[in-house]
Amino acid sequence: MSLSRKIRDKAQAVRGWARQRFGRATGNQRLQTEGKSDRVMGNLKQAGGKVKDAFKR
Repeated sequence: MSLSRKIRDKAQAVRGWARQRFGRATGNQRLQTEGKSDRVMGNLKQAGGKVKDAFKR
């Protein structure tokens, strides 16, 4: 998996975490839910990349 893709996936997870926290702090349920989905998707993409890298070796 390329370095730029790893960075992009990690950034998505971090951005989701921040959105989720901000939504929780402001009481905005929609923002909190969007943040959680971004975080989960970023983490899934990272896990998929790790599996893909493991099979390349």
